[in-house]
Amino acid sequence: MKPLVSIIMGSTSDLPILKKAADFLDSMEVPFEMNALSAHRTPHEVEQFATEAEGRGLKVIIAAAGMAAALPGVIAAMTPLPVIGVPINSTLEGRDALLSIVQMPPGIAVATVGINGALNAAVLATQMLALTDPAIAKRFAEYRSRLSDKIVKANNELKEVKYKFKTN
Repeated sequence: MKPLVSIIMGSTSDLPILKKAADFLDSMEVPFEMNALSAHRTPHEVEQFATEAEGRGLKVIIAAAGMAAALPGVIAAMTPLPVIGVPINSTLEGRDALLSIVQMPPGIAVATVGINGALNAAVLATQMLALTDPAIAKRFAEYRSRLSDKIVKANNELKEVKYKFKTN
């Protein structure tokens, strides 16, 4: 089974955050790979990864990094595949990474989720894959339905919470 999504982190210290993306992709039965590559410390490996990604059958790349957070943008500059950037909260509450990832020059786009938003990166990657894969689309629709059910259940449970001046 070939991976469709690649999760790339600037350092294995980012794994606790990226685990949420891996768990979601696994639950959606989306084949994925995980690697640690640094735009600054392993630039040749990043270039090789990015230039070979499409030829290996990858469809979406999730790239996470903190601080200067160059990794998503560097990868996006070298591949036609969509890149989803995950800014990591490592310094300045992650705002430095967020701005580094989101402020790309025209023509080199990186879809960017919130700080430490690895789950949403995996959701977005799954939505992209669902456009052309009916089985993934079905599993994703079921997931979204469960989200709705969860809120409806929570709302019903709130009806049981009593306050003197609560009217519902």
